[in-house]
Amino acid sequence: MAAESGILDELHRLRARMPQLTGALAASVDGLVLAHDTPGVEPDGLAALTAASLGVAVRLADATGRGGLRELLVRGEHGYVATYAAGRTAVLTLLSQDRVNVGRLHLEGRRAGARIGELLESAVPARPDPRPVTENREPATERTPPWRTPRPR
Repeated sequence: MAAESGILDELHRLRARMPQLTGALAASVDGLVLAHDTPGVEPDGLAALTAASLGVAVRLADATGRGGLRELLVRGEHGYVATYAAGRTAVLTLLSQDRVNVGRLHLEGRRAGARIGELLESAVPARPDPRPVTENREPATERTPPWRTPRPR
């Protein structure tokens, strides 16, 4: 698939721009690996953990009134795990050393996530609305990503 190749290229470019990155993974929001550059880290497990952590983070943001989740940052003894939206259906997870500039990590992660989202969107052909055209039909709206959808109270 052309999108997977483009995504992997984006991950390689991102790691080249930020030497403190120790891994990069693009995955669907339900935990399926799209592309990865994660030496020493099992990508399927990381993708599954990313999906699980997103679920918890969405609930935490909602329960505390912070609005829809935009990104997730975890700091451990040996570095950071940062997850960013990558379009409507995917996420970008970055692993970094502890000495990374967190502001730059966010800047590069957000930009790369946006580019990966664009690659995925361009790879999926637009589906026509199967409903018949009528005067009363409301225009189709973009689907809100699951991690940005507030839960009903």
